[in-house]
Amino acid sequence: MATTAELFEEPFVADEYIERLVWRTPGGGSRGGPEAFDPKRLLEEFVNHIQELQIMDERIQRKVEKLEQQCQKEAKEFAKKVQELQKSNQVAFQHFQELDEHISYVATKVCHLGDQLEGVNTPRQRAVEAQKLMKYFNEFLDGELKSDVFTNSEKVSTIRFSEVKSKIASKYHDLECQLIQEFTSAQRRGEISRMREVAAVLLHFKGYSHCVDVYIKQCQEGAYLRNDIFEDAAILCQRVNKQVGDIFSNPETVLAKLIQNVFEIKLQSFVKDQLEECRKSDAEQYLKNLYDLYTRTTNLSSKLMEFNLGTDKQTFLSKLIKSIFISYLENYIEVETGYLKSRSAMILQRYYDSKNHQKRAIGTGGIQDLKERIRQRTNLPLGPSIDTHGETFLSQEVVVNLLQETKQAFERCHRLSDPSDLPRNAFRIFTILVEFLCIEHIDYALETGLAGIPSSDSKNANLYFLDVVQQANTIFHLFDKQFNDHLMPLISSSPKLSECLQKKKEIIEQMEMKLDTGIDRTLNCMIGQMKHILAAEQKKTDFKPEDENNVLIQYTNACVKVCAYVRKQVEKIKNSMDGKNVDTVLMELGVRFHRLIYEHLQQYSYSCMGGMLAICDVAEYRKCAKDFKIPMVLHLFDTLHALCNLLVVAPDNLKQVCSGEQLANLDKNILHSFVQLRADYRSARLARHFS
Repeated sequence: MATTAELFEEPFVADEYIERLVWRTPGGGSRGGPEAFDPKRLLEEFVNHIQELQIMDERIQRKVEKLEQQCQKEAKEFAKKVQELQKSNQVAFQHFQELDEHISYVATKVCHLGDQLEGVNTPRQRAVEAQKLMKYFNEFLDGELKSDVFTNSEKVSTIRFSEVKSKIASKYHDLECQLIQEFTSAQRRGEISRMREVAAVLLHFKGYSHCVDVYIKQCQEGAYLRNDIFEDAAILCQRVNKQVGDIFSNPETVLAKLIQNVFEIKLQSFVKDQLEECRKSDAEQYLKNLYDLYTRTTNLSSKLMEFNLGTDKQTFLSKLIKSIFISYLENYIEVETGYLKSRSAMILQRYYDSKNHQKRAIGTGGIQDLKERIRQRTNLPLGPSIDTHGETFLSQEVVVNLLQETKQAFERCHRLSDPSDLPRNAFRIFTILVEFLCIEHIDYALETGLAGIPSSDSKNANLYFLDVVQQANTIFHLFDKQFNDHLMPLISSSPKLSECLQKKKEIIEQMEMKLDTGIDRTLNCMIGQMKHILAAEQKKTDFKPEDENNVLIQYTNACVKVCAYVRKQVEKIKNSMDGKNVDTVLMELGVRFHRLIYEHLQQYSYSCMGGMLAICDVAEYRKCAKDFKIPMVLHLFDTLHALCNLLVVAPDNLKQVCSGEQLANLDKNILHSFVQLRADYRSARLARHFS
């Protein structure tokens, strides 16, 4: 039954289930198996298996019935609990209704009591007023008017005192002006004690605020003599903060009013002059000025936070900053992204112009996608191959410039964006970087590089795609560093994080796919170059010399040139890649290199001395394979070297050599194929020893 259960794999398909059962049954396979097809044994296995399935079905059915009974029992218990809860709910609802009726009854009583109190209070109030009227009437009867309503002239009429009031008001105004003038003179003389006395008197006048205005105005006279208005403002506020407590009874209010005056008049005017001049004509200078001015303003605000400005100084200062920059920050990101796009496009265009290169249109859409899929699966160069003359069309200087522009954009975005808009704005900047750096520059270079890879049968081809790989890897490391250092802090706590990571992942996968395709085709070209060398340099007489006793060379000229070429390519791969990619590519090259040499050796017939030369060649190839530093590649050439021994070993020792450690596990057909390459293979003696 365990065997049957193992065959039920998800998702279950009946045809596949029968197929797996057949192949698990000895004698069930139609061909290629260790045993011949046995229909009786297969029928017997089907009958037994059907019985097992019936037993399993009965067990499952009993289990289902048991579970259904248990479910019915639990359903009855649950229904009983629901009925009990409904009864409890009805009791609670009844109590609630009783409570509601009681509350309504009490509320009615309270309203009634209020009406009764109002009915009692109204007659009482009328009685009091009647009592006052009777009192006034008695005073008239007695002839003595003592009440305030008869003796206080102000309550009778104010017309007779209007002239006096105007004189008092005039005198009040004159005194206020004199005091303010005295305060102004004392401030100019620097007499803090006199300023404090006058301010204390003016505190009771309506014009006290005018006194504060005069103080603030005179404080700023001669305060802005340096080139740095922000430093001047900080020094001014520090100086005023030290003395304002010695003059006014409410120093925090006076200092706050001074700061408000500095922000709304001096700083706002300065910011406007700096920004409006370049707002429409020079986006780069505008963004730099905006960032600089906003940063210096916020730094000034941080310094002012040290002072006592009232209860919520953070909100107070934030509002002042917002009032200055709100008109510039509302559309900041539009200016930023517009400038970044135009600047990035200019950097790229300037680079391609310096190369006298007209960018090719990289096609998109259905046909292009189909070509790309075919090229990836078949490794065929679709479309005309272009000659780039070894130019990679990748520039580290261009990349640094693009990253520097984006870095500055991220810094400005961090400083100038509203916290709620920061992740969205940062993402917009990131998409521009992806567009111009990853797509317009790196991806274009990869596409151009792929189109520049020659076919595998080209002679003396310039395999420069590895240079493209090296530079693309270096560039992408820089891109990844900026992603982590400058973008991640801006989006780490927002939903935009996953969106950015997904976009980055897609870009990486797209580039890796093209790099893999290019490397694969480049390796094919390398093997093609080796084939040309072998075809041109290797002669049949190398391995079957006419004079067996006069062979002086240690290895053939073809071997020397192939090894020199391979060592050069290995070094280039190591310099072009990093990490595990080096081993991966070298292993692939090594496997293809081994296959090439293996198939090449199969083309010749070997005399005894020729076999010795072949062994020498393979030994040199194996020495070359050591440079790969890939155990698997070295093992392949070790095995090939052992196979070449079959070309020279004495016929009596063939079986012993074939059963040796390195050849024992090889397929007999492979061993036979090498023995067949011997010039003396057809001799009856050799055939007898190998059979």
